Amino acid sequence: MKFKSPRWWYSREGAPGPVIRLLLQPLSWVWAWKTQERIEKATPFDAGVPVICVGNLTVGGVGKTPVVRALAARLADRGLQVAALSLGYGGRTEGPHRVDPALESADDVGDEPLMLALGGVTAWVARDRPAGAVQAAEGGAQVVIMDDGHQNPFLKKTLSLVVVDGETRNGEWPFGDGSVFPAGPLREPLKRGLARADAAIVMLPADLPAADPGLLALLAAKPVLIARLAPLAVAPPGPQMGFAGVAKPWKVERALRAAGCQLVDFASFPDHAPYSDDTLRALEARAQAYGASLITTEKDWVRLSPEWRAKVGIWPVAARFEDEAALDAVLAPVVVQAAAATSPAA
Repeated sequence: MKFKSPRWWYSREGAPGPVIRLLLQPLSWVWAWKTQERIEKATPFDAGVPVICVGNLTVGGVGKTPVVRALAARLADRGLQVAALSLGYGGRTEGPHRVDPALESADDVGDEPLMLALGGVTAWVARDRPAGAVQAAEGGAQVVIMDDGHQNPFLKKTLSLVVVDGETRNGEWPFGDGSVFPAGPLREPLKRGLARADAAIVMLPADLPAADPGLLALLAAKPVLIARLAPLAVAPPGPQMGFAGVAKPWKVERALRAAGCQLVDFASFPDHAPYSDDTLRALEARAQAYGASLITTEKDWVRLSPEWRAKVGIWPVAARFEDEAALDAVLAPVVVQAAAATSPAA
C-alpha cells in the first residue's frame, strides 16, 4: 500500500485518535468481515513443498522482508534450496516470474523482491501465490518463504510466522487500541490472527534493551522469538539528509539517530513511493543547502535509478535473532519435511 501509517493508529488512547477511530469503525467492521469470509471459504492449495509464511497482523512497517532474508540464509545453511515468494507490489510483473536483479528494476518486479534478489536470495514474483509456489518448486526450491500473506488463505502453509513491531516507547503500541483498518493498524481482529499463527517474532529496534513484558504476555500462547533490526554498517560520517518511503518512516529516522548518524533533516514519503527525478533533485538541493549527503534505506535505494544510486548512501539492516536455538526449533518441522521430500527413499 502506498501510504504512511498515521501515528495515532499506534496510540492506545488520546486525541485525535478516538474521534477518527469512531468515524471509521463501520468501515473496519466491513474490512474484518470480508477478510474472515475470504479465509473461511478458501481451500488452500498444496504446492508440494513446505511453505513458510512471514506475515503480520498489522498494515506494513514491521520488518518482514529482513526476516525472510534471515530465514532463507538459515535454511540454506542447512543445505536446503530456498526461494522467496512475493506479490511484487509496485512492480508491473504479474508472474510467476523469477527475479533477475541484473536485468530488472523495482518498476518491473517491486522493491522488496528486488532487495531480496540483490541480497542473494532466489526471489519469485506472483500475483497468484499458489502458481508462484509451484513455479518456485519446479525451479528447484525445497522450501518456499512467502513474504507477507498471513491473511492470504489460498496457499497451504507449513509454518505461519507473524512479525510484531516491538517498539513500545513514547506511548506506542503495535496494535493501537485493537481497531482494524482503517480505524487502526490491524488487518484483522488480533485474536483471530494470532490463532492461525504458529509463532510470533517480536522485532525490536537495536537500541531498545528488552521487549515490553505486557506485549510478551499478550503473545504468550504462541512461541515467541525476539529479533532485532541491526545495522550492517556504522553510520556514515558527516552531515546526512535522510529520506524514506516506508509505512513507518519515523522509525527509520529514529534508528538512524540511534546509530549515531548526524541527521540534519529527514523527508518522509508513502510506502513504496516511486522517486521522480524532480523529487530527487529537490532532496539533493535540500541536502546541499545543509552541506550534507543523502542517505536512505535498502528498500528505497533499490527504487532509484543507477544514476541516483551512485549519489545516495545506503543504510542496510538485518534481522538478528537473539536465540538461534529457539529459531531452529521453530523451523525444525520444515527442515525435516523438506529433507524427507528430497531423500532417495521419497
